[in-house]
Amino acid sequence: MLPGDLPGFHQMLKDELRFPLAWGTSPIRDFGVWRRTARARVEEHLLVDRQDDTPYDPEFTDRREADGWTRERVTVSLTRYARVPGVLLTPQGTGPFPAVLLLHDHGSRFDIGKEKLVRPWYDDARLASARQWADRCYGGRFVGDELARRGYVVLCLDALGWGDRGPLAYERQQALASNLYHLGSSLAGLLAREDARAAAFLAGLERVAAARVAALGFSLGGYRAWQTAALSDAVTAAASVCWMTGLKELMVPGGNTLRGQSAFHMLHPGLARHLDLPDVASIAAPRPMLFLHGERDPLFTADGVRAAHARLRAVWDSRHAGERLRTRVWPGVGHVFTRPMQEEVFAWLDRVL
Repeated sequence: MLPGDLPGFHQMLKDELRFPLAWGTSPIRDFGVWRRTARARVEEHLLVDRQDDTPYDPEFTDRREADGWTRERVTVSLTRYARVPGVLLTPQGTGPFPAVLLLHDHGSRFDIGKEKLVRPWYDDARLASARQWADRCYGGRFVGDELARRGYVVLCLDALGWGDRGPLAYERQQALASNLYHLGSSLAGLLAREDARAAAFLAGLERVAAARVAALGFSLGGYRAWQTAALSDAVTAAASVCWMTGLKELMVPGGNTLRGQSAFHMLHPGLARHLDLPDVASIAAPRPMLFLHGERDPLFTADGVRAAHARLRAVWDSRHAGERLRTRVWPGVGHVFTRPMQEEVFAWLDRVL
């Protein structure tokens, strides 16, 4: 609930948003020029500069053989500020292989990050927590392990605050974001930069077919997947599960975004004066993109999802690439990434990579 006269003020600000840089609204008519202009505008609002000159300096440890693939722990410098821990799965056989950058969810569960998607073979306590989370959100399946079994290289890293980079407490997210803003930086911008760098690192591995790299995530991971595709040409396809809507439809009474805290991982100050959320995702056009949503997902209004899907469709159709965009609302499904939804994503990845 917004105090005092803020509801009216809030509504007036929403009404003033016109998203003038959106494709089809912007005076720019050349799509290539628009794409470069829109990406540059997004990057301006990340408040974290590019890190292309930072050596990755990867360290691979704890190599283990699994049933059909190899597990490794990896630590890599995505920015000059920190070393980032993660896991790397590689199919057995002769590469190079297609690859998936797996981006973990939020869920207000910070003791695990990469372990939400890849079975932790290195920590029994985290394994118990990870199994509980997989049962809750992923139909009891570790999506990364399943992708490796199907022949994909999989990279999954901890975002700041999760797993080996945490645990962050729910009520401390605002403090973390505030400190970064005071330092001229941004929590959401750091996440975006790290994800884009992770995609480039994955695509550059000798074991990976660089032209066959996808980003995939659920919930916050879904947001991260389409954002990474918008910011990085290393991503050749992206699948987002349970995170796409219009900003105005997202910011409604009772909405999760208005509560703050977790919203800071997706907040780029001032960007809404230029682009809506589906406009940012559209920077990735005409590359293959998949957006799945649960009909009963309480975090997103049906109107917001429909409006966003329509905006996306208009952009891909304008590029004569409508067949490369798939949007679907799963009936009777909430904010989860069920096994049937996973099977749809896996089949789609097999087709587009």
